[in-house]
Amino acid sequence: MIRFAVIGLGRFGRRLAADLSEHGQKVVAVDVRPEVVEQIREVVTRAVCLDATEAKALKAHDIHKVETAVIAIGDHHFGTAVLITAALKELGVARVVARASEPLEARVLSRLGVDQIICPEEETAVRFAYQLANPDLFEYIALTEGHSLVQVKAPEQFHNKTLGQIDLRKKFSVNLVAIKKQVAATRSDGVQTHEEEIIDVPLADTVIRPDDILVLVGAVENLAKLPT
Repeated sequence: MIRFAVIGLGRFGRRLAADLSEHGQKVVAVDVRPEVVEQIREVVTRAVCLDATEAKALKAHDIHKVETAVIAIGDHHFGTAVLITAALKELGVARVVARASEPLEARVLSRLGVDQIICPEEETAVRFAYQLANPDLFEYIALTEGHSLVQVKAPEQFHNKTLGQIDLRKKFSVNLVAIKKQVAATRSDGVQTHEEEIIDVPLADTVIRPDDILVLVGAVENLAKLPT
């Protein structure tokens, strides 16, 4: 099953579709311009030339079956974005994401039922692709160009292994800054609960548990290679 549809292949849409593909995601790229569709055909899972404002056209190409549809239509085409949103909602797409260039547009899209609104001026395609491709991502902070800090739930592949066994620096070229762990605690009234403990100097024999949150720093391209 194709997980993402990126509709609108301007600069932002092309980069988003390409980055999602680089993250190992199945992507269908959609645009009304055949020459643009051809340019990205070899990069994504499938590229389709169609008028995305038409629900029938979207359904004919199974766009309604994707998990997330991203409307990446550029500035000065907000009316088109509204029509595409309506078509996707009519088809029952599970999650619709759209870009807005100003607060009024964001309010209109929200009222139409858009699940998430993005502002490309504030959020680059690279960053957004990483967030979409990593549902367990809790935080993403851009540092210097090309490098970021992320907080992500420990991948299943790391569960019950020591940091020495995982060897993040050698295998993935990223640095572990800290680990957030949930530890059992007892409240004053005797109720059992959990509290967050931060290990800011993780050692080689530290064991990663399923509920751990890893705080990592590294190049975006290396962070993207971590298992999910």
